[in-house]
Amino acid sequence: MLFDRTIPAFAVTFLLLAVSPSHAQDPQQESSSKPQDSSSKPASPPDDMKPKSTANQKKDTATKNAADQPAWDPLRAEKDLEVGQYYMKKGDLDAAIDRFQDATVAKPGYAVPFRFLGEAQEKKGLRKQAIKSYQRYLDLYPHAEDGDKVRKKLEKLYKEVEKEKKN
Repeated sequence: MLFDRTIPAFAVTFLLLAVSPSHAQDPQQESSSKPQDSSSKPASPPDDMKPKSTANQKKDTATKNAADQPAWDPLRAEKDLEVGQYYMKKGDLDAAIDRFQDATVAKPGYAVPFRFLGEAQEKKGLRKQAIKSYQRYLDLYPHAEDGDKVRKKLEKLYKEVEKEKKN
């Protein structure tokens, strides 16, 4: 005999759960003391699930939704850097700038996105913005290995901006 006809209990359970449509799509109903019929209104949520008063709600959500509150997400920042660098290589400077800016928001004290942002802005001709980005990079990471290179770029950009002002 090639196959043993005994099937382990866990395999039978798995097959029954996988084949049974009632478990896959029906939401579990919460037990309650009153039977529910389909024509009645749904039960109101418990007091702890009801919305709080407007004053309390504004107070609670003020810090969560405030524009000045950083959306700390270091993994997203790394992904934004990676995608921004891809766009830089591809030549899509606007998309690269957007992704680098997203990275600065996702991880505010992280210096690296500012360097890439400055580079993209410089390539696009946004000299004043590039100066701010490079300067922020150096402020956050004053002993950067490429700090001298970035300072030279800053000097060059300052000269170009001064030349624009004179013209």
